[in-house]
Amino acid sequence: MKPWLRGLVPLTVVVLAATACGGDSSGDDTDLKGDTVTVIGTWGGDEQKAFLEMVKPWEQQTGATVKYTGTRDINTILTTGVASGVLPDLAGLPGPGQMVEYANAGKLLPLDGVLDLATYQSEVAPALVEVGKVEGKIHGVFIKAAVKGLMWYSPKLHDYAASPPATWTDLLSQATANQGAAKATWCLGIESGAASGWPATDWIEDLVLRTAGPAAYTQWYQGKIKWSDPAIKNAFQMYVNDVVGKTYGGTVTAVATNFENAGNPLFASPPGCVFLHQASFITGLGGFKSLTAGTDYNFFPFPDINPQYAGAVEGAGDLFGMFHDTPAAKSLMRYLVTAPAQDIWVKIGGALSANKNATSYKDDISKRSAALLANAKVFAFDASDLMPSAMNDAFWRGMVALTNGSKSVDQTLADLDAAQKDAYTS
Repeated sequence: MKPWLRGLVPLTVVVLAATACGGDSSGDDTDLKGDTVTVIGTWGGDEQKAFLEMVKPWEQQTGATVKYTGTRDINTILTTGVASGVLPDLAGLPGPGQMVEYANAGKLLPLDGVLDLATYQSEVAPALVEVGKVEGKIHGVFIKAAVKGLMWYSPKLHDYAASPPATWTDLLSQATANQGAAKATWCLGIESGAASGWPATDWIEDLVLRTAGPAAYTQWYQGKIKWSDPAIKNAFQMYVNDVVGKTYGGTVTAVATNFENAGNPLFASPPGCVFLHQASFITGLGGFKSLTAGTDYNFFPFPDINPQYAGAVEGAGDLFGMFHDTPAAKSLMRYLVTAPAQDIWVKIGGALSANKNATSYKDDISKRSAALLANAKVFAFDASDLMPSAMNDAFWRGMVALTNGSKSVDQTLADLDAAQKDAYTS
């Protein structure tokens, strides 16, 4: 196993018993008044507001303060910080791959002595427990979770609730048959600042999982098969032909549109598109947040492509880790994994709790999303999040170049093959 993957259990084929993340908020929090915990994460806008609402009860209880900084360039900031030693107390980690790198560098601290492990592990789905481990010790916990690859639509154009497309072929044919006045099949927006391209990587991951299967998916993110392998190349070709080629506004719009606003054309008159491919958290962003779930928008799961891999679900989550084990930092970490803390974000919307006891979902759509994650028979964690930083960054850049048409599929895959040679040896 490659050095960066030591201690990381492959997460592609697992049975999820629950979506959970738990912990013990007990501990000596009586001497924290006036203390400050520095936190860096990727959340901005409404997500940042939700996180600050989430930590407010802890601040009121302890007298300590959370100083939060949001950035989309968290990869660079934390990688630089690991080298320089200038790091926040807590941080939202870019992904499990980076988590392992930071832990192996001796900067990211284990949480076994911070959390009540018995409680934590009794409430956490095995897959999510394992993804947070390095060398058998917990280094990351999930603040919230998400189901990837959901197909969002406006029932006002066509209601798919009674008979959602069961296969990829069926989806494409239904999109054409039910397009009506909509201008294109897909809405697509992959701009995300320094992380631009990641929404397109989600497309490739969903296509690889459902065409090549879980075993190939695992080998791919582990760097054991080339990007130019036919099993992976097929997904890229499908993305170009079936998605980019049928996208509202074309390539220029796709690369210029921020992912939060990518679904807004669903609700225009006439609609700009029939479907948006995005994770469960989109309901708290862009045009979704001011609309009514079930009436103005709905979703169905990503349809099967190869029946051999039917029912696969891709998921992800916001992984949090600790760089400084101050009393206040440890107290906040214990609090963040509890159901009462995560229920705050659940009630606001746009997030699935990683704690099975946080169930205050504001609508049926959120409950259905959580059920998909909880009941998945085949679960795959976001592949790009499991790749080393250098590979993940190259993947993002490659998808921007592929989507805007500046590089072909073959050119993009050749670049990624070249990046792969170095990314897994450092």
